[in-house]
Amino acid sequence: MLRWLALILIALLIALQVKLWVGDGGMRDLRAIRSRVSEQQTENTRLKQRNDALHADVEDLKHGQDAVEARARSQLGLIKPGEVFYQVVMPPSGSSVAAPPAATIAPPPAPTAPPSASTAASSSGH
Repeated sequence: MLRWLALILIALLIALQVKLWVGDGGMRDLRAIRSRVSEQQTENTRLKQRNDALHADVEDLKHGQDAVEARARSQLGLIKPGEVFYQVVMPPSGSSVAAPPAATIAPPPAPTAPPSASTAASSSGH
């Protein structure tokens, strides 16, 4: 009788071990859940940092004129009265900007001198 009880207990122990290691809710599932928890904590940390940065931006925009001015300049292209806006346009990569051919460049006009007083007096008949 004791022998049968020992065999039943050993079979029960083996069945419980199998369920623990490979069954539903066992060690395999535990590892998968721990992995997902770790990934979620990483994502939460990243989102918290992003939220903190957005919160700081909101506070700057509420209380600081410098932040509002910087946003207006960078995102809307606004300038202050009296300022001159210069936009530098870079050529697309891979293309070279060459000077136009020499034939299309006209020489600057020759300066014309206004008539001097002595020239105007001699031509008037004196």
